[in-house]
Amino acid sequence: MENIYLYIVIILCLLAIVDLVIGVSNDAVNFLNSAIGSKAISFKVLMILASIGIILGALSSGGMMEVARKGIFNPSAFFFDDIILIFLAVMLTDIILLDFFNTLGFPTSTTVSIVFELLGAAVMMAVLKIINSEASFATLEMYINTAKATQIILGIVLSVFIAFSVGYFVQWISRLIISFNLKNKSNLTNTIFGTISLVTLFYFIVIKGLKYLDIPFLKSYMNNANFIEVIGILFIVFFLLCFVFTRILKWNIYKIIIGVGTFALALAFAGNDLVNFIGVPVAAFQSFKIWINSGVSPELLNMQTLESKVSSPTLFLFISGIIMIITLWISSKAKKVIKTSIDLSSQNDIEERFKPNIFSRVIVSFFASINTLINKIMPIKIRIFIKKQFKNNIGNKESKDSPSFDMLRASVNLVIAALLITIATSLKLPLSTTYVTFMVAMGTSLADRAWNRDTAVYRVSGVTNVVVGWFFTAISAFIIAGIYLLILKKLGIAGIILALVFTIYIILRNHLRHKRELKKTLENFSLVKLQSKSLQGIIKGSSSNALNFSVRINEIYLNLIKGVSLHKKKRLKDYFKQIKKLEFEISELQQNVFPLIKNTEKYSLEINKFYIALYTGFEKMLQKTDFILKECFDHVNNNYMKLRFIQIKKLEILFEKNQLLFEQEKAFYENTNLKNINVLEKEVQNVINFIEELLSKEINTIKKDNKTSKNTKLYFKILINFQEIVNLKREIIKEFKSIQKL
Repeated sequence: MENIYLYIVIILCLLAIVDLVIGVSNDAVNFLNSAIGSKAISFKVLMILASIGIILGALSSGGMMEVARKGIFNPSAFFFDDIILIFLAVMLTDIILLDFFNTLGFPTSTTVSIVFELLGAAVMMAVLKIINSEASFATLEMYINTAKATQIILGIVLSVFIAFSVGYFVQWISRLIISFNLKNKSNLTNTIFGTISLVTLFYFIVIKGLKYLDIPFLKSYMNNANFIEVIGILFIVFFLLCFVFTRILKWNIYKIIIGVGTFALALAFAGNDLVNFIGVPVAAFQSFKIWINSGVSPELLNMQTLESKVSSPTLFLFISGIIMIITLWISSKAKKVIKTSIDLSSQNDIEERFKPNIFSRVIVSFFASINTLINKIMPIKIRIFIKKQFKNNIGNKESKDSPSFDMLRASVNLVIAALLITIATSLKLPLSTTYVTFMVAMGTSLADRAWNRDTAVYRVSGVTNVVVGWFFTAISAFIIAGIYLLILKKLGIAGIILALVFTIYIILRNHLRHKRELKKTLENFSLVKLQSKSLQGIIKGSSSNALNFSVRINEIYLNLIKGVSLHKKKRLKDYFKQIKKLEFEISELQQNVFPLIKNTEKYSLEINKFYIALYTGFEKMLQKTDFILKECFDHVNNNYMKLRFIQIKKLEILFEKNQLLFEQEKAFYENTNLKNINVLEKEVQNVINFIEELLSKEINTIKKDNKTSKNTKLYFKILINFQEIVNLKREIIKEFKSIQKL
């Protein structure tokens, strides 16, 4: 039986490696989004700074490991065989949850995950022990460290509001003083801002954060010196350094802050969050050593020893840091999570990922009313001054290379987030670095007016989606960890094998889904945003999108007629997803119209009219297609009479003619040669004439039968709406014809 526990510890160590990889993929957003969003530093230099911060933070994280051992439950209430199963259930749950959110591209909290997983597994184990001993459920509090657990959970919840509020306030004051004209500010202003930022980072990160490295001089000095003395010395030193940087060396102080801030935040992240990834396996390894040395049976060995201070193996911390660094450099999922955070705080017009909901509309409406009221009360001179200071210069450059926000906001994001996280780490409180960095970024973006009247509903909706995801994480972590524990406890070795197989299956499935999604974003038939400013470049890009749109919409037409003729609901239902995806892509392209207007120069009026007409035509065609699909689906779903054989045959002939039209469209869009356009227009007219013929024949049939039925109504709807679709195709062809004559 001794071997089974050794195997569990080995499994936990392997799971720790997987958890590190998945966890860093999720948490890379915490320390990279500000620097990446501002484009202040090259990506390679940024990654090197973050890597150094991670390895130092990992080595200084030993004090946080106690949370996994005794922060949530009371070890003295459990035996070794209980503890080891709790740890295994926690790690299995953690991997599934984090991988799920990474696949979605949502920045969730590894801290919330581990806290509620420990709580869920410990509560389930306590419930089983209470039931077996026939004790009262009132004794549940004996098993759970309610005081510490409450402190941790309360700290996590409060961090959301504190981070958002502090981020908003500091950014608003900073912007009011410095404005967007960073280069035109006096050297003194930039020097003072740089001094305050670097003093804050150095004191709370280097002195407070690295004190766990057990450096004798540092510990001795910090124990004997008072706060004011330390801050005073640091302020003088960094003021002189910043003065040299800005006046003599002519360096950009904000780039220095962002570089130091990225290093500092990576250090703070590793110092606070490493416990989330390896705290449980380390605790399991230490528990196993205690049991081996005790000589006591696993079901009789009380784990009270875990309540005493146990130093974490430095080798474990170092190896963990190396794994985190490797993951940071190679993870594609990390980039996906970073994109979500940057998009929600972007100063530019971007492709909004989240749709507005009723909550976001109410919130935006409420604060818009408050803003109107404040403007009425505020003196006009103050309003003019504030408006001038907040006049945004960064949003005028709309290209894929333009930063999402400026270096001032990136600096504030890094300094405030690092400050809050390090304070929590010094208190041995596992604060959610995700919550803090994300909410600081949201607070600073709101203060910077990145959430304007046009984008606010989307951004608020995005934030609420992420925050709801956090609560979902907590609930899911508690329930799933409890279920895992129940399976492990009741089924023994069979339960361990079953749980491992299920976890591996889920991870592989998510991995394959992620690869499919990645492939979809790169597939040939995706509609892409135009970047070219030239006439020929825009014609070529629009032709490519028109071709891709025709390919995808034609596939829907072909399968639509098959679905309705066979009366197959499933076949019809599947294509609703394709329509929704096309709608989303077209919506993104329509958002690109204003950046395109800004970028085009010669023939700008004609080009912009063409662009608007083209994608409006796509949108209308898709609406008609969606209508036909819904009518067909409702007809089949309600089990109405099938289309008559002759109706089906006529529709098949119609779609054969449409296929010929599609081939001509394809030939035209592939080279946009005007020589082919006459043939294409002729083919369009042939399809329209054939539809007219079908409509006339059906009307004559109805006159003879003197009755109508559901299938006849559906047949008419398909023909009439498809005729409008073909007419829209003709209008789009005319647009290409006119633009090519410029």
